[in-house]
Amino acid sequence: MDIDAADENTKMPGHSAHPAPPSHSAPAAADPYPTLVIRNVHLPFESDDPTLADPLYNVYCVAGRVDRVELATSNGSRSVSGTSSGRNSPAPPPEYHVGSSPRGGKGRSTGTHGELDAQGRGILLPALCHAHIHLDKCFLLDQCDELVTGNFAEALRVTTKAKSKFPCDPDDLFDRGRKLIAQSIECGVTLMRAHVEVDETVHFVCVDAGLRLRKLFRDLCHVQIAVFAQDPLFTSAGDDRPGLNYVLLQSALRRTGIEAVGSAPYVEPSVAHAKRNIELILDLAAEHGVHADFHLDYNLDPSAEPLIWHLLAQLRQRIRAGRWRAGAHVCVGHATRLTLFSPEEWHALRSALLDERLPVTLVGLPPSDLYMMGRNMDHAPRGTLNIPRLASEHNIRAAMAVNNVENAFTPQGPIDPLALCPMGVAIFQAGTKMDCRMLLESVTLNARLAIGGYHKGSHHPSITPTPGSVADFVLLHDNDTLHSAALNPSFARTTIRHGVMVARRIQHSWILPQKTPSPEPMSED
Repeated sequence: MDIDAADENTKMPGHSAHPAPPSHSAPAAADPYPTLVIRNVHLPFESDDPTLADPLYNVYCVAGRVDRVELATSNGSRSVSGTSSGRNSPAPPPEYHVGSSPRGGKGRSTGTHGELDAQGRGILLPALCHAHIHLDKCFLLDQCDELVTGNFAEALRVTTKAKSKFPCDPDDLFDRGRKLIAQSIECGVTLMRAHVEVDETVHFVCVDAGLRLRKLFRDLCHVQIAVFAQDPLFTSAGDDRPGLNYVLLQSALRRTGIEAVGSAPYVEPSVAHAKRNIELILDLAAEHGVHADFHLDYNLDPSAEPLIWHLLAQLRQRIRAGRWRAGAHVCVGHATRLTLFSPEEWHALRSALLDERLPVTLVGLPPSDLYMMGRNMDHAPRGTLNIPRLASEHNIRAAMAVNNVENAFTPQGPIDPLALCPMGVAIFQAGTKMDCRMLLESVTLNARLAIGGYHKGSHHPSITPTPGSVADFVLLHDNDTLHSAALNPSFARTTIRHGVMVARRIQHSWILPQKTPSPEPMSED
């Protein structure tokens, strides 16, 4: 599916978690892609040349795409009205105005005309992307039995028990998913792959909720539904044919709106069954023309066979036989076993991904990987894909994703993909400007690539707005550089999708005014 293309226009029903701006400042609903001019904003560039990064720019958006980018003035700061007290002062909220303009870029008629003035503060980044997030299991921790060990087996057990109640309370399932999507949009997400489970316990109740939410939010965020088998496709080690879970997965794929199919081969009763799982999922993806997504090689056992090689071999066979849809992509989540790879193994993987150009992207899931991996080791390693090192040493563009939010598999951490960047700085000990650029690309450009977000004919993805590219952005109000955006991302943000402002998040705080010190300090006794 062409993710860059516009979704059909649907009026968004009102609800308390709606992230769109107030109606008096929102673009007119009659024109889904009005012209938007983003003024006096900092832009990221491929180089650290301060002569490019320091000035301010205007970005013109027409019909949902970038029309042109211009320097605000010869010295961008001179275009900013009012007083400015430097980068350490609180950034004024961007001003948004709507009017009408008869002409757009290159002489085109536009109708509605919106202007977002960053007032000389803030950096405009590509919109964030959830490459891997579970829509049905979010905010589920308070419905699970209390965790005792916190290990994977316990997480699977208590979650399965909680899932058994999903068919009895579809409204709760829908409301939790709506909360996740709304909060994600407020963070700057305009595209996500949302996993919804299909199995003997829930049947299609998660799929139904996911498709409803996809339709509800389609003007604000592309919610790419992936039907996912968390449970085994084979019931026991003696089975040579898949069971009911596979039949249900086949049926789910016949529904309109499904864009990916996935599984967790590591839950199968044997390695042989895990390999058959991979083959079956690839066949389903090819048959239905959708993307494939695997939770794969989720261990730190050096004696365990890395199943990534079987996946690549099977994908290679299907491509050569003409049994793989052009543009379909394979996403590999977790892949923690790969952190034990030798240089020779990394070279072989690099050759498959870059030289053969197999459509596969690795997605590290640090919150879950670090929480689960290495529990029985005396000295647990950093058991998640090292994003900066993969890029710098092997030229492999991997993504990072949140995965789970407040459930037994990942009880901690925020929903914000940008929060993975300062986490990555610490766990990978990667705080240079180049490291931070790679981390930011992993939750924007690489994440979108991982889930097929760039269709054939798309412009080459760039962290800098370029004419013709889709106008999906997040404006970080309190960050002026890529480096600061990765080290300490701004809470205050504006989300833009297809040239329309769809969310703005502002931080409100208060501290007791203190003009002069008290005569004597208060006693602490």
